[in-house]
Amino acid sequence: MKKILTIAGTRPQLVKIAAVSRVLRQSFHEVLLNTGQHYDYKMAGVFFEELKIPKPDYNLKIGSDTHGRQTGKMLIAVEEVVEKEQPDAILVFGDTNSTLAGAIVASKLHIPLIHIEAGLRSFNKLMPEEINRIMTDHISNLLFTPTELAVQNLKNEGITNGVFLVGDVMYDAVLYNMGLAEQQYKITDFNLTSKKYFLGTIHRAENTDSKEKLEAIFKSLINLDQVVYLPLHPRTKHKIEQFGLQDIVEQAKNIKVVEPVSYLEMLFLEKHAKAIITDSGGVQKEAYFMKVPCITLRDQTEWVETIEFGWNKLINPLKTDLSQVLREVQNGQPIDSIYGNGDAAHKITNLLMQKI
Repeated sequence: MKKILTIAGTRPQLVKIAAVSRVLRQSFHEVLLNTGQHYDYKMAGVFFEELKIPKPDYNLKIGSDTHGRQTGKMLIAVEEVVEKEQPDAILVFGDTNSTLAGAIVASKLHIPLIHIEAGLRSFNKLMPEEINRIMTDHISNLLFTPTELAVQNLKNEGITNGVFLVGDVMYDAVLYNMGLAEQQYKITDFNLTSKKYFLGTIHRAENTDSKEKLEAIFKSLINLDQVVYLPLHPRTKHKIEQFGLQDIVEQAKNIKVVEPVSYLEMLFLEKHAKAIITDSGGVQKEAYFMKVPCITLRDQTEWVETIEFGWNKLINPLKTDLSQVLREVQNGQPIDSIYGNGDAAHKITNLLMQKI
């Protein structure tokens, strides 16, 4: 049986691993390496329990650092694991520093590299994730894309060999895990009423590192006519304290700040929200799957299809009235077929059986 080393380390990647590993392990010997890029229990560790993800064979516990230092630490540690395990291929997901580190090690050691979620582009090279995407795609041997547009993006960059349109593994995960979430939770567990609240998530550096922008976001949320349920990311909490914005947050009667929630809790909260306000790439897409309108607090998104079909709107909180955009965005119509049929993991495994 061929051996595949799967590398991940962040919340969204662990979700995708849960969807893929269930199928992959029927045909391959998978070794799971967790870099520990997300290290908070609620943000990452809980996934291994509630999503029944296999226990990692390796946990590097890298934690937070600057991009360069974090990636450098990962390179050293991942290379040691690869030299020990001698996998037939290395599999990476998405666009994180864990992705890039795994990709570079695979390339340097001449091991076939598999990239799931290949071809996504925001066309903003100021985003670290964009650099990670581009570099990983250009050294990958097998590129599994979620959409037709991703295939075209790769073609535009001269990448055509080893490219396969399989659909989105996150859609696989949502379909599977939503059932688990609904078995486990009721909306009253959160002291909320279905479709009577907005769900918010804010964590990206482009929003949290600017006092002006972070303050504008919270002032926009205060002006909304519904409860805003806001699981607070550790980065955002730290920046609120650093910038002295606690009073604005604490005095906002309609903002309900809570600790970070688990993945299943988040799925459940997304499904029952009236609309979602986020800067997360993954949450945008989950909102689309749930047929819940989404406002994205960014200037670009890698999920441009959700914009084109009117189910997602990009806004700059310094320039745009959030309440007005929320009224407009609720008129879109999601189209289920954009991201496949929820069988991406099976397609990926079948192709790997032919190619590895």
